[in-house]
Amino acid sequence: MRILVTNDDGIHAPGLDACARIAAALSDDVWVVAPETDQSGVAHSLSLSDPLRLRQVSERRFAVKGTPTDCVIMAVRHLLVDQPPDLVLSGVNRGQNIAEDVSYSGTVAGAIEGTILGIPSVALSQAFGPTTRDNPSYATAEAHGPKVIRTLLNEGIAAGILINVNFPDRPPEGVAGIAVAAQGKRDQRLMRIEPRKDGRGNDYFWIAFERRKSETVPGSDLRALDEGRISVTPLRVDQTDEPTMTRLAQVFDAG
Repeated sequence: MRILVTNDDGIHAPGLDACARIAAALSDDVWVVAPETDQSGVAHSLSLSDPLRLRQVSERRFAVKGTPTDCVIMAVRHLLVDQPPDLVLSGVNRGQNIAEDVSYSGTVAGAIEGTILGIPSVALSQAFGPTTRDNPSYATAEAHGPKVIRTLLNEGIAAGILINVNFPDRPPEGVAGIAVAAQGKRDQRLMRIEPRKDGRGNDYFWIAFERRKSETVPGSDLRALDEGRISVTPLRVDQTDEPTMTRLAQVFDAG
């Protein structure tokens, strides 16, 4: 099995090395193609107005001056065009990618692009908390990741579906199990704009989130991490809402 590893935190991120070790537990044919710099929050963007710069870091390890989407395309359509990967692993992201995060996440986007290109793809993220924020450990992801991925591959990942896996902020032995969970929804009142002033007195702003705890819904990825479980969430690339499509078709046909 040939595995492609990518991420959005960049080629030098510790989580990328953790992901490569997870891949190495599954296969001895592992290729790493990751962004040259941190691309967190770029979502499923690709570079159309700028050229892609490819740099070989070491054997089977490359950096791309571009987004996670660019990296997957570069790997599948150029570097590995003669033998495309059988699996794409994106991560391990520094921080969870749950609820609305999946819309912004470059980590999830790497798995989306793999899925679009017809390759089974899994996004992996490691949650951290107030005490682990500055130095998150990827030990939990490394300890449990290979088994989770083997189970997913044995079961089969359907075309058009990617799997979003999040590991809780607990040591490996403290994980309370695995939850197949729905994508949750955060309290959007926690999002705010924080105004500041630079050294010359000019205004600038940060998008910020309050750290206040909010209630989570049972069965969601948010609740799974709160309970110390690994969340496994299947996501669809096709975002069509069929009930609304049917209703609107009836409205326009009637008109």
